[in-house]
Amino acid sequence: MRSQASGSHYSSDGDLPLIPGIDGIGRTTRGELRYFLLPDTNRGSMAERVAIDPRRSIAVPRNADAVQLAAAMNPVMSSWVALRHRAQLKRGQKVLVLGADGNAGRLALQVATRLGAGETVAIHKGEAVGDRGRDADIVLDYLWGDPTAAAMRDIVPSRRNDAQQLTWVQIGSVAGLESPIPSAALRATNLRLVGSGQGSVDPGDIKRELTQIAQDVTKGRFDLDARAVPLSDVAEVWNERTRDRIVLVP
Repeated sequence: MRSQASGSHYSSDGDLPLIPGIDGIGRTTRGELRYFLLPDTNRGSMAERVAIDPRRSIAVPRNADAVQLAAAMNPVMSSWVALRHRAQLKRGQKVLVLGADGNAGRLALQVATRLGAGETVAIHKGEAVGDRGRDADIVLDYLWGDPTAAAMRDIVPSRRNDAQQLTWVQIGSVAGLESPIPSAALRATNLRLVGSGQGSVDPGDIKRELTQIAQDVTKGRFDLDARAVPLSDVAEVWNERTRDRIVLVP
């Protein structure tokens, strides 16, 4: 929501007024609790009432903790969809996560293991990759900017087998909207550079994953701390940096 409000999110078009928020959990007029995704719109989910498209939503499991589910669905989905639909993760592959100190990055390590990765490697913001990417199959990149270029300069010369495909999935850009990709990375290794987000994955494919993700979150398969904050207090927590996922509730 912060990136939407600042205009730095890739889906932002600069039009005002803007209500941030691309997803949430809401109760319908019939009393049903549903998790929903919103299309590109200036009327987002940070509101007491939201107009949703039922085709872009799922019923919430009856035993779900709505706050925990609201906190986890989006960050879990970011790596789940990337691994399933952009990287086509195969069981036993090695996954490296750039930006593993953020909420989504920490969850990405758990998601990769859940989906069958044989090994996961956490790279925190500002940390050098070194030779840890020498036999990685997939990189989930939540950083972009200069850290991505530095990571590629570390990884490319150290590859154990240059012909081994390395699928680099760009998911987030907390370190910069642009990255000076070294040209050698595209020529000296079997590098496949893709992105994952709204627009690069079919909405139907995303919706088909939501039910399983919601079930996994409800069963407690992902470790994430959530904190509910009244929507009326949003100004007090807007710039707060915390490991907790803040969930705004009416």
